[in-house]
Amino acid sequence: MMKEEEETKSGNGSQAPQPNPMQTAAPDAQLFQLLSCLLHQVEALTNDEEVELRSKIKALGLEVTKVPSSSTRHLDELEIAKELDKLSTKLDDVDEMISSAIASDPHVQSLLSGTADIWMPVITASADERRNFAGPTGEGDARESEKAPM
Repeated sequence: MMKEEEETKSGNGSQAPQPNPMQTAAPDAQLFQLLSCLLHQVEALTNDEEVELRSKIKALGLEVTKVPSSSTRHLDELEIAKELDKLSTKLDDVDEMISSAIASDPHVQSLLSGTADIWMPVITASADERRNFAGPTGEGDARESEKAPM
């Protein structure tokens, strides 16, 4: 009996493994858990609080959870073209940043490749999917904790 108790305490018993919260969380929650973990690693390595990086992650969270407003007025073709041009420019900027980071550091390429399953669903999400995002501020923590027991 003592051996069984020790195995249960040490985690070697026959208990069912705990589900990985990263696998059951919403895509944005997974992304921001990853970013938070990476931020903590950077801070531990540098022994410095990364205030600017933390604020950029927060801004990214706000951007990711934005849902286009349902406009009552319809855009004409010229306005749509202007909006598409703006989005295209933003995407070009992001592509340039990622490409230069990958070219300058193989660790960046490895990190981006290894975590693509986490960040790709967030950046390719539809407006309906974004409505279900919680963002990095924890606004959806209660909803997420109901779905994903820890």
